[in-house]
Amino acid sequence: MKPKWYHPDDVLPLIVTSNTQELFGCRADDDVTEENPYKLLKKDDILQDIQTRAAVSDFSPIKQTVLDYPEEELLLVYDRDYTYNSNFYLVITPESKNRLFSPPEPEKPEEEEECSGPPKSKPWVSLGSELEIDNESVKTIRPKLQYKLSRLQRNFGTPVSFSDQDPARAKNSYAEYDPYEDSRFSIKQMERDCGAQAVHRVQSLTTQTQWIIKRNMFTQYIPREFSDEDKEKILQSESLKNFCMSVTPGVLKVLQQEQLMNIFSDDWSDLETEADDGDWSTKISEGLMLHQIFRDQKNTKDKKISCITWHPTIYGVLAVALTAKKDEQSNESRISPGRASLICFHSFSDPCDPQLLLECPDDIFAFEFCPSDPNIIVGGCANGQVALWDISAHVTHLQAPQAGSKKVSVNTDALDLDDNREKKTPVVRCCGLSALESRHKAPVIDIHWLPPTFEMSRTGLVVENRLNISVQIMSCSPDGFLMLWDVRVQKQLIQSAVDRKPQSTTSGAPDTFKHLDRTWKPLTKVSFARIDTSGEYTPLKFSLGHDTCAGNNTGPATEKPVGSGYRSELVPDYSRLRVPSAKTLQTLEDANIKLCIGTEIGETVFIDWKMEKDDSGRLRNTGPLHCFNIHHSCVNTVQRSPFFKNIILTIGGYNFAIWKEGIMHGPIILSPSSQQLYTTGCWSPSRPAIIFTGKEDGSVEVWNLNEKTNEPVYVHSQASEAKITSIKPWTASPKQHFLAVGDDKGAVSVLQIPKALYHPSKNEQSSVEKYFEREENRLKNISSNKESPATQKKEAGEPRMRTEPEKPAKSSEENEEEYRKEYEEYLVMEEICC
Repeated sequence: MKPKWYHPDDVLPLIVTSNTQELFGCRADDDVTEENPYKLLKKDDILQDIQTRAAVSDFSPIKQTVLDYPEEELLLVYDRDYTYNSNFYLVITPESKNRLFSPPEPEKPEEEEECSGPPKSKPWVSLGSELEIDNESVKTIRPKLQYKLSRLQRNFGTPVSFSDQDPARAKNSYAEYDPYEDSRFSIKQMERDCGAQAVHRVQSLTTQTQWIIKRNMFTQYIPREFSDEDKEKILQSESLKNFCMSVTPGVLKVLQQEQLMNIFSDDWSDLETEADDGDWSTKISEGLMLHQIFRDQKNTKDKKISCITWHPTIYGVLAVALTAKKDEQSNESRISPGRASLICFHSFSDPCDPQLLLECPDDIFAFEFCPSDPNIIVGGCANGQVALWDISAHVTHLQAPQAGSKKVSVNTDALDLDDNREKKTPVVRCCGLSALESRHKAPVIDIHWLPPTFEMSRTGLVVENRLNISVQIMSCSPDGFLMLWDVRVQKQLIQSAVDRKPQSTTSGAPDTFKHLDRTWKPLTKVSFARIDTSGEYTPLKFSLGHDTCAGNNTGPATEKPVGSGYRSELVPDYSRLRVPSAKTLQTLEDANIKLCIGTEIGETVFIDWKMEKDDSGRLRNTGPLHCFNIHHSCVNTVQRSPFFKNIILTIGGYNFAIWKEGIMHGPIILSPSSQQLYTTGCWSPSRPAIIFTGKEDGSVEVWNLNEKTNEPVYVHSQASEAKITSIKPWTASPKQHFLAVGDDKGAVSVLQIPKALYHPSKNEQSSVEKYFEREENRLKNISSNKESPATQKKEAGEPRMRTEPEKPAKSSEENEEEYRKEYEEYLVMEEICC
């Protein structure tokens, strides 16, 4: 075996310090990487460095080698794995340099010459197969049996006569005995193997009218019309003009009301008093009602809904991400590569056409509005990149058709009943895109903004957020990494922007995040090693719980009022923001950051985001605390309750589970297994005990934890005709709640939630909290009872040992006396036997 310091003759190991890397532009993992480790250095620059820095120069020991090199450029190779016990090595021969830059092409096998014309027969060559066939063939080896049939000659030609006779008396006759039941003998059947299948009774019936007389008949009619003179007279009459002028405003008003409000709503139910003396949770008089359906035939062909999000401030506007379907057998996309990936904005005012389109570099699996500025949107792409959009220039377009706008006077002259004008939907291109080399290696499945109350440093420490706006994003992917992104300008981005050549801005893309476009790199990335085995967890969904200030963390999250587009006045120009140094920010020591992730194999992992120093002095998180494998397939939902921040809902496979942080014995509530897969789910934003779940068969289930947990209280079986892929609730007003349901065919159904499902009962939050506490105590008792039998058995054996009296030790004389008596008794017994 060759030693570590061995190296070929054509290379020379070299230790290059960070100062020398900065001078020659060969910084490790920045200018040179593992994928591109080569760097050409000019011979004159190396000699100039040796002359300038003398012995301090890293190239001074190889000065003579550099002088003897025949060409003008030397090849420096980055050795990340320290193959020759150095971080770089220098190629000192031109042949080796050319071999590394242009490796020899592999030899291609010679292709057989194509035969032209019909094939020619070749003579058969025996290889011994005829012997095997001959051995397997059947041959006659025994003599054949011979039979001789004869008859008396006198019997030939004699007449034949038939008669009845007793077969018992007749000789050489055939007698048949039919089976019958013997009454004197019977066998009792003790066991029988039989099969049964429960099926619906099917009955086929037909009916036909008896038509005795068939007759062919026909009827022809024409409408009664006015003559041409009468028609012209009526059209020119003043009475028709007055009638049209009088009814036109009313018709237009009714058409507008049909688009802006639900004309089928029950006015009497809106006048009902508050349920102070009753419980609405048990009075579900009506279920989920279909309010509107959004289906874009142009953009949703062969696509499905991957994510739904309601606009935080504009009434009746929701955004959906469209993802290409994949063939289950070949696992390939059905969409042609030329078609664009889009995020569509729909509005209640126009259910047929989208109001706004966000152009994406690839399919989007998750996106979210910024909590500080709803005009900023972040999305995770299928190729692993993270994209940013700014829709502030199109807010007026989204607000225009809303119900809260001013009443517009009706112009009958401009009325166009044959509106054939084609509506052009605005398209917004992404204004910020992460770099390809810094992206996830798998699709980004979940992405969230960090709250404006805190931020994280490069080392993972939780520090204060002086701007009080959301500037950081966390994304996860099945590649095993959670990445933290910052929308502010970083130091390395400033340097790269200076060195980069100026590029033309993409037409239609805002300049909000121009400083991040295609140079955006994550601030940090974290992976979590498995607890019991080797490898890392592959997160699909995650939920970040935070407690950065004292106070009660229960209660629903406050929402901004729905109305016109809201843009915080505290949001500055993002291009002028800089990522501050961690030394200038105050670390939040009392911050309690909890992380719950769901993996692609059904695991639920709980992580405490607490940074501690390891043996080398670096800050690392404590890693996963506990891991449970409850679900039978990938986890598709991880969501915290809006009323209890330590209660988490996870959905995957054929069941869903409710967890409480700090209880590491298992889920406090586990639903029974369903016949259909659960594909998505969410908490109710207005009732702590209500959970909405979507299933593979297109149904939506409503669960009420206060009533029963073994089955849903309501099932809406006609929510969709295809598999449900995403659901999202929204509170439009205190008396108007909606549930958006997206399916596998690209359609979005908006269901109106009845009052019994959104109005909380009296003391519902406290009753749900007590129910969680009872389930928590039950789980603790079960876990303690599993450990108690072994403990009780051990403790029960100790008193017996203590209650046995201790026998005093015998002396040697007493032992000899006892032995003597036993011997004498033995002699007596021997004499008796003899």
